[in-house]
Amino acid sequence: MPELNHLSDLERNITVILVRPENPENIGLVARNMKNTGFQNLSLVYKGPLPPKAYVTAVHAHNILDEVQFFPGVKQATENQQMVFAASSKPRKNFSFMSLKESVEKIFRFPRSTKIGLLFGNERTGLTSEELVHSNFKFTIPQVSPQPSYNLGSAVLLTLFRIFTFPSFSGEAQEDKPLSREKQEECIHQILNKLEQKRFIHETNKRHVTQMIYDLIGRMCITDKDRRLLLALFSKGIR
Repeated sequence: MPELNHLSDLERNITVILVRPENPENIGLVARNMKNTGFQNLSLVYKGPLPPKAYVTAVHAHNILDEVQFFPGVKQATENQQMVFAASSKPRKNFSFMSLKESVEKIFRFPRSTKIGLLFGNERTGLTSEELVHSNFKFTIPQVSPQPSYNLGSAVLLTLFRIFTFPSFSGEAQEDKPLSREKQEECIHQILNKLEQKRFIHETNKRHVTQMIYDLIGRMCITDKDRRLLLALFSKGIR
């Protein structure tokens, strides 16, 4: 059994974010699964308060539901995170995807104090492309291809269990801590505005190129130094 002493930092800095959940029982199951694996921060893109049914399935995890944070949209729910990993049952045209295993390995390349959001979509529709732009990385969970997507509670449990059982190791982080998603997106907006001014982005390709730019720069997990370089390139290097 791998050592799990690295989880004390992750417990404080990883947040599970559920987007537009429809089934209150699933919210309770997510809280229970979080309790089982040692995580405690739960945010919902959801108009509160929680219905009583959520507490029925949250066995020994009522404290997580009592402290849940509500947000009106994905942008608001993710803006204070520094890295966001979004789960999707199928790849999308304008985004790059990695496996769950690769995503967890990526998490452990960054300092333990990095604030990380794990984003899960609606039970029926999942995350929309407009919601995916607010993440740095997108991942899928392996399954037999003819099967429908995992139940929301199961998807969260599989993800958290993979983190929970990741082998502990000592040593320095391999990557620098990124800016907050709010500041990352401010940088992306400035780049997109510059590309629109130069007519690289126009009405016929705007949605396609915008999503690809969000994906590309998102995967860079930019630091303040990266932001200064990118903005200099796009403000001075592109005429």
